[in-house]
Amino acid sequence: MAGELGLKQVLVTGGSRGIGAAISLALGTAGWRVWLNYRSREDAARKVAARIEAAGGPPPVLARFDVGNRAEAERAVKALIDAHGTPDALVLNAGVNRDGLFVFTDDASWDEVLATNLTGFLTVGRPVLKGMLRRRSGRVVVLSSIAAQRGSPGQVNYAASKGGLVAAARSLALEVAPRGITVNVVSPGLVETEMLEGAPVKQLLAYVPLGRVGQPDEVAHAVRYLCSDEAGYVTGQVLGVNGGMWM
Repeated sequence: MAGELGLKQVLVTGGSRGIGAAISLALGTAGWRVWLNYRSREDAARKVAARIEAAGGPPPVLARFDVGNRAEAERAVKALIDAHGTPDALVLNAGVNRDGLFVFTDDASWDEVLATNLTGFLTVGRPVLKGMLRRRSGRVVVLSSIAAQRGSPGQVNYAASKGGLVAAARSLALEVAPRGITVNVVSPGLVETEMLEGAPVKQLLAYVPLGRVGQPDEVAHAVRYLCSDEAGYVTGQVLGVNGGMWM
């Protein structure tokens, strides 16, 4: 069911940079009305919105809020839904990393990563799912990470948050399938974003059969498929976009 003006609508969290920006562009240029969430980088969000419009896509709705702040996120999402209706798809992409050895991880770093990466699933997902359940349709795509599947030294907090997303998404898929809603996970490997800065890329490429770093667009294409009508019989799945990287 399309939203206002007959357009399909999608809320993309963390949509102003990296993989999130690529997802916003992929969906926006495919004709989706993108609710482009960002936390602080308004200039980056406006640039993504301008690129969508320049390519002929519907004008995005810019939505500034912190998914890790429960009250702020729930208030903002409710306002969006009141103004534009329940979106047809939700892409939970927002994420942060605060890397370091586990024994030196402070409480603030742990709490920030879990709040943004995992609790955001609740604060943003809950109000959107209520509308999808009433409408009996919807797509939810969650961005996890290969760190959740193979582990990653120095990223215990990050891997814990991303692993929790996989478990949460699979459980939610079972809950909402009878109402025609699909829930899937896209799990990127090494992708050229800010998060890769400082990582030992040359050493890690030895574990990537395709022998190269992925591009944000390659992840975005997988997300666009899972949001589409063509993916109507796909739910509870984890799609790795990682060049064959595993162990």
